[in-house]
Amino acid sequence: MKDAPSSGKIETQGRILATAAAQFALHGYNGVSTRDIASQAGVNEVTIYRHYPRKRDLYLAVLDAELGKVSLRGDLLAQIADACDGRTVLTRTFELIAKTLLLSPELLRLLQYGALEVSEDLDLLLRRHLGELVKVISRYLVPWVDKGELRCTNPEALVLTLIAIVLSHQPLHRVFPCGMPGPENMFQAYAEFCVN
Repeated sequence: MKDAPSSGKIETQGRILATAAAQFALHGYNGVSTRDIASQAGVNEVTIYRHYPRKRDLYLAVLDAELGKVSLRGDLLAQIADACDGRTVLTRTFELIAKTLLLSPELLRLLQYGALEVSEDLDLLLRRHLGELVKVISRYLVPWVDKGELRCTNPEALVLTLIAIVLSHQPLHRVFPCGMPGPENMFQAYAEFCVN
């Protein structure tokens, strides 16, 4: 039987993950080395490889830990449930998604870098961590789709689109800095397509 990890080992692993999260969020997967992370975390590189045999394993562990912190706020879900029309439910759904995903700018950058640099490994993590979030939010939209107040046939696709608006705003703003609308304005334009 394996011994339980010591508190020192857990603390070291936590320090490595926190340092790696910050470094990967700033520089991306390809922009930082395990040597850089080890130096910043105050450990030697061998210690990192003892916990994570490959740099990719470390990156995925960072994403797993950061995605594990994502949770839906009950008060925002209640506001969706109390909505009186399709536009309000859509606005509150967007607010919930934005507040959930923008809570950690670091997570946002990790997801963006991850989509570009380790995409095939990212899919499973996203399904595991965000799949339930998408399903829960979608259930709140079903009655509005059924009533015909939301012009879509698949509430999950609608939720994924709202997530895409939130995730894509920052990189688009860097490309088109002048006059680029905020995510709320982008959402308002999209809402015109979804609400009768």
